[in-house]
Parts: sequence; structure tokens; C-alpha cells
Amino acid sequence: MFARKITLILSTLVVLFIFNASLIAQEKAFPKKGEGVTLFLKRHNRVGKEYHDEFIKLNKTRLGSGNSLRMGVKYHLPPLKGAAATATKKPNFEPLFGKELAQYQVTSSELKGCCFYLVSGHGGPDPGAIGKMGNVELHEDEYAYDVMLRLARNLMMKGAKVHIIIQDAKDGIRNDRFLNNTKRETCMGTPIPFNQVRRLEQRSEKINSLFKKDKELYKRAIFMHIDSRSKSHQTDVFFYYQDKNSESKHLAKTMKSTFEHKYNRHQPGRGFTGTVGQRGLYVLRKTTPPSVFVELGNIQNSFDQKRFILSDNRQALANWLCEGFVTDYKRYKKKLK
Repeated sequence: MFARKITLILSTLVVLFIFNASLIAQEKAFPKKGEGVTLFLKRHNRVGKEYHDEFIKLNKTRLGSGNSLRMGVKYHLPPLKGAAATATKKPNFEPLFGKELAQYQVTSSELKGCCFYLVSGHGGPDPGAIGKMGNVELHEDEYAYDVMLRLARNLMMKGAKVHIIIQDAKDGIRNDRFLNNTKRETCMGTPIPFNQVRRLEQRSEKINSLFKKDKELYKRAIFMHIDSRSKSHQTDVFFYYQDKNSESKHLAKTMKSTFEHKYNRHQPGRGFTGTVGQRGLYVLRKTTPPSVFVELGNIQNSFDQKRFILSDNRQALANWLCEGFVTDYKRYKKKLK
């Protein structure tokens, strides 16, 4: 009799285990407005080509044209695998940074209460400016994206909320000299349009939509690009601000002062020739939060190229931009008192 009870209990546990496993495998969710497949999966901690392909297979009959998501439709989620199965339980985890750097520690509260919107230039069908080093092409969007990811990680480590507007589900922070050129980038999961004006509209509208929802008092956007001029034209970093926006102008001047200080410290006697100016660029005119547009250098110039192809230099750019934000936020807090 006792043996029969034990057998019955074990059988019940096995059935429950199988039933629970089935529920996990058949997890479903509704998409949010504006989400594409990549962002939808990222929100549910499923990043990468394997999850993407499995999702398409699971939901082939539910998807719209071009594998687009349809509002009001509940989609099957691929089962989580390996370390990703516990990723949702991990604090301070951002898969976009890449496998090795996805986990980060908040080391200070310097930027607690701040919100940032980070946009690397171009992306998707538009590589931006293209330079050459030997036979290797250097694509603006890849190098700007890497610096932007490094900046995002720095800001998060100081307690800030960060929206990474342009995203590549596969390319995390990379230390290679020559970064592979792809067209995978999206605007937070939504395909980037081929039309230039529509591309700029898309990222501006995304920022403005998020801006309305975010409750932080200090909210700033940064657009990161690399210029293209004649090969002989060496340039330093340029900063552009929004017309008639004092906070944007303060931020651009603070960034420039930070870079001047860093150059004087690390390359005494060299001088810093970067400038601050107002430009009527589309994203500066159409974006709500105080914003700064940054040109990191001339992708055609062999001297400037070292600023991009060396990972330590890309990290230094991110560090200095982050320090500029910290300094500007301190000024902002004093103004509120």
C-alpha cells in the first residue's frame, strides 16, 4: 500500500513537471505599439539570430507582411536557453553590450535620476561615411555605434536610465580594429527606412515618445557621428547644439571643456581645436529633450582614424562624453537649488 502511494506521488510529480515544462515552452505575449520582432524578443530576454529564426517558425501564420508584428495578436515565445533562462533575474544586465559585458555593476549614483537617449548615426541600409585604411573599409555607423554602446554602459554604471535608440542585436561592444559592416541595425527593433528623411523622423519620433513617458527631471539626447572631409583635413571633436535652447548650448560647451581638459592632461602642448556651434540639423530641430550632436572626427584622415580603430581610444571618447554629462548634471542640480 505504501509503495503504491509512493508510485502515485512520483507519477503525479512527473506529470506536473512535464506540464510545467510545456507551459514554459508555450509562453506567449502581446507586442507593444511600434515593436518589431527584434525589440519584442529583446524585451523578453531573447536576443540573437537563433531566437529570431525560431520565433519566425513558431509564428509563421500570425505574422504580417515582411514578418512584421500585428497589434492584438498573441505570439509564441521561443523557450529560453542556457544562461539566458536566468537573465531576466539578473539586475544590471544589458544584452546589447555583448556576452562578456552584458552584466555591469552600478558603481556610483552620480547620474541617478537622469535619463539619456543615445543615437549612433545612420545604420541599417545607410552605413554613413566610408573611409579606407589600406584595403579595409571603415563604416561610420559601426564605429559610432561602438562608442555609443560604451557610453551607454558608462552612464548605466553611474545609475542613469539609458535608452539605446539604434540597436544591433548581435554586435555588442567590440575591441577589434576593423569592425565588420552589417545592415542589422534597427530603431529599437523597428527596421530603419531607406529614405533619409524618414530615417531621421523615425529616431526623432522615438525619442519624443519616450521623453513624454520618462519621469526624470534631467533628460538629454546625444547624436553620435563621424565626419567625412578631405584626407588631408585633420579635425578634433565638434559639438553642435539646438537653436534657442540654453540647456543644449550649456551641454555642448561642457562637453568641449571636458575634452579640452583631457587633451591638456594627456597630450600637453597639442591643443584642442574642436568647436561648439549651432546647426539647424533635422534631429536637433525635431527632438524634444536638450540635445547635442557630436562629430568624432574625419573618417578619411589617417591621423583621425586612429581615434576610431583603436578600442582604447573609442573607450576614451565614451569616458570623456560620460564625464561631460556628469559635469553638466552637477551644474543642473545647482541651478535647481
